[in-house]
Amino acid sequence: MSRLNTESKAQSFPVEIPFLHDMGVEFLGMGNGEAQVALELQERHMNSWHVTHGGVVMTLLDVVMSMAGRSLDPNARGGVTVEMKTSFFQPSGRAGSRLVAKGKAVHRSTSICFCDGELWSGDTLVAKASGTFKYLKRLDVAEKINHD
Repeated sequence: MSRLNTESKAQSFPVEIPFLHDMGVEFLGMGNGEAQVALELQERHMNSWHVTHGGVVMTLLDVVMSMAGRSLDPNARGGVTVEMKTSFFQPSGRAGSRLVAKGKAVHRSTSICFCDGELWSGDTLVAKASGTFKYLKRLDVAEKINHD
């Protein structure tokens, strides 16, 4: 799906997202409608069956798709997920393994972008997603929510 290098070293996220930092998500890169992130799985990422929790899978796919779309608009300050569909093909990993999420923008209008994402565990595709994202020019969303 992506021409970005999955062996890239982690970089700083273009925007600080505390939840991703707490999870341990690594930013590998974004540009030209594509993005990649990775995660070294730990026990805290597992469900009761000792495989990656579905919420972790969906978080990785959500953020990588949003970043892929955002890479097409240098003025976008942030993005929100409007809709997301995820298909789980098989368990995505146990503690100690590494997941790589790859996102690609498929179509973009002035404020909406449609994206696809894939989650890989080594050479195995474990989940796919599609999503619709709205891009914002300002970051005062939290303030607006508190005043409505």
